[in-house]
Amino acid sequence: MRMNRRKSLALIGTGAAALSSPVAKAASKGKKSPEICYFTKMFQNLSFDELANLTAQLGMAGVEATIRPGGHIEPEQVPEKLPEMVAAMRRKNREITIMASGINSATDKSQGAETVLRTAAKLGVKRYRMSYYRYDLKKPIRPQLANFRSELKELAALNKELGIQALYQNHAGNKYVGAPIWDICELIEDLPREAVSLAFDIRHAAVEGGLAWPLNARLAMPLTASIYVKDYVWNGLKVQNVPLGEGRVEKKFFKDFKIGRFDGPISLHVEHLHRTDPDIAKKGEAAYAKDLATLKKWLKG
Repeated sequence: MRMNRRKSLALIGTGAAALSSPVAKAASKGKKSPEICYFTKMFQNLSFDELANLTAQLGMAGVEATIRPGGHIEPEQVPEKLPEMVAAMRRKNREITIMASGINSATDKSQGAETVLRTAAKLGVKRYRMSYYRYDLKKPIRPQLANFRSELKELAALNKELGIQALYQNHAGNKYVGAPIWDICELIEDLPREAVSLAFDIRHAAVEGGLAWPLNARLAMPLTASIYVKDYVWNGLKVQNVPLGEGRVEKKFFKDFKIGRFDGPISLHVEHLHRTDPDIAKKGEAAYAKDLATLKKWLKG
């Protein structure tokens, strides 16, 4: 499980090498802007048609829809409800860009993993966000990584069979696999990119990486198929979410890594609003419109 020196250098590389994966590929094709979608967690009370209308109104290409326990569609509802959501989005020429799932194992019956993924793939959903692996901090780390790798290998095989891509999001926190970046890179580096890739979250990477986030980004970018965008500040020892451009996420990330030419979707998240707010739909729409304007400005450089 240890990265040898050659693999470490291959992943970190020089700045140019680190940007050679999806970004340079997009540049060579002349692609000018990435597809932007948004996370719909705060809009789960909307009907599918209302969600599609909002997506079109915001000018988003699609949604990162919550298809998971407590989400817009529960796993057991997928065979019936997911076709309805897909159809509603397509009536507005929009799509489910990413399916936010609770899946991190091919054999997880509680998530209905195979049924959910098989249904999504048949409907043309191209990618889904995985759930998270968590460390038991009372046990040695390396043996746990070996177990996670085995789970990922099985999941990758199912994804390849179905033609759908898993995205693992790096998330800040002392128990999350992917918080330090190197561990999730090590786990997926030898797996097919079309089956398992990273959803690189710049907010979480900045929280955990501090001054080292550019190094961590260079490690992650060759393995990245989607970018997640949101912002934060430190409030004492706690992390507080804020609108994009008002926190510590640096726009130099978008310039230095040529994210404006990224060959993959960007998912915009607004986390500074509370879902329990009775006016969340209206506030959420305004917040996304504001952050989208900031994001587009940053993508232009």
